[in-house]
Parts: sequence; structure tokens; C-alpha cells
Amino acid sequence: MSGTRSAEGPRIPAEGLFGPESVTWRVHADPAMLLGGLRALLLQALHPLAMAGVSQHSAFREDPWGRLDRTAAFIGAVTYGTGEEAREAVDRVRRVHRHVRGTDPATGRDYRADDPALLVWVHACEVGSFLDVVRRAGLPLTPAEADAYLREQSAVARLVGVPAGTDVPDSAAALRRYFAEVRPELCVTPAAREAVRFAFLPPLHGSALLAVPAWSGLVGLAFAMLPPWARRMYGLPGWWITDRTAGLEARALRAAAFRLPRSWWEGPYLVAARERLGLPAEALGANRAGV
Repeated sequence: MSGTRSAEGPRIPAEGLFGPESVTWRVHADPAMLLGGLRALLLQALHPLAMAGVSQHSAFREDPWGRLDRTAAFIGAVTYGTGEEAREAVDRVRRVHRHVRGTDPATGRDYRADDPALLVWVHACEVGSFLDVVRRAGLPLTPAEADAYLREQSAVARLVGVPAGTDVPDSAAALRRYFAEVRPELCVTPAAREAVRFAFLPPLHGSALLAVPAWSGLVGLAFAMLPPWARRMYGLPGWWITDRTAGLEARALRAAAFRLPRSWWEGPYLVAARERLGLPAEALGANRAGV
């Protein structure tokens, strides 16, 4: 099978990493992914070295929407893009990572973005958040399908630089073990608190200010969907009722999203993939189950 390869990373099939039969397509096509992405960012901020890298090298203060767009574009490219599109996205991330390094002022520890341990942390927060949020919002996935999703996504972790000798959680059980093992390294640094404040009140101007309450509510819901131990680290309650209420709110939000035009919640890479493969717009209609 032909594919694309750069100087770094394994070969990517010419048709792309995944296809309509993958669990990844189902999960990443779900409108609850936005909520999952916000949860992932809040969870990632609990690692002091990962947060230091974002604080010192990211333009999130000046261009928070650009950062979200770039993250969404990467996920879209590696999920639905051709082999060439996926490889370009991966190479771009690896080039950026080579220049992100420094010292965390909170712990005094050095960091570099291409450190395998940090790559696994970011990856685990992302896939764990995507999977948890879309399931709680109503996407029906069996335990076997959830494990299949994590196995599929482990290939992305390898592509962005996690070496073969470093474990990547590839099942729900492995993901739970990973978070239990890494928790002693986590804390809320001043940089993390700044990022959280910024998440609730990003720079908006003019008529966009009307969206502040809705956006803050979305971030608040993402906070409520964090694991109880993560909420407690941020000084919030870890009550079970919070989890229950957040799940119900996420289901309502997802149901409302399905009533909007597809162009409002479907990404361009998904649309292009469906057109490329000749799939109908309802090809992922099973995602509506649970609404």
C-alpha cells in the first residue's frame, strides 16, 4: 500500500489514517467534540510542565481563537484527511515541538514539548476527554468500541513523536491506570489559574460580547465534566451530583446542536472526506442515537 512518509514518523496510508468504518470517525464527527476539547485543555493545564510550555510559547493570550482553530484543524486532518494532509499536519506539530522548551517557574524543572512523557500526557487528556464527553452526551459506544477508539488513536501519538518504547494508553483500563499514576505530578500553578480565567473571559469585542454568557456557560460545563479528582484540584466540588447534572446538560446541548444546520458543527475535513468517498450526508447518522 502506498503512503506518505517524511524524515520523521511512520508511514501514513495514501487514503489517510482512518475511514468510515473506524470508531474515530464516529467520535470525532460528534458535535459534543467542542465540549470535549475544552475539557481536554482544562485537564492538560494541571500538568505544570505542559502548562509552562503553553504559557511561555503559545499565543493563546493574543489569539485564543487561533489556537483553538489550529487544534481543530490538526484533529480534522489526521482524522479525515488524505495521507498527504495528515502528514503535513503531523510534520507541522513536530516542527513546533522542537522549539518549545524552557524552565517552569513554578517547579524549577526544565521541559521540552517533544518529551515523550509530555506527549503522552497531552494525548491522554485529549482522547480521554473526547471519549468521555461524547459518550456522556449521548453517543452510544460499547466498551469494546471505546477500547477500539483508544487503540486507533494511539497511532496518532506515535506519529507526533511518542517512541515505541513508551507506553500509550490503548484501552479504557489502561487510561484509568495512566491517570492514577500521573496524578502525583499534577498541580494548579499560577499559569494554570491564569489560563482558566482566560478561558472563561476570552477577548471579545463589539457585538461578540453578547456571546460571553454562552461561552462562559460552555466552559463551566466543561469544568463540570472533568473527573472529580481534577475538579477538586481546581478547588471545586467533586460531588457525584455534579457529574450527573453535567451529563444531562451535555445531552441537551448535543440534541440542540443536531437541530442546527450541519455546516455549523461539521468540520471541513469531514465534509471533504465524505465528498471524496462519495458518502451521503447521513453516513454518520447513527451519531444521533441517544438524542
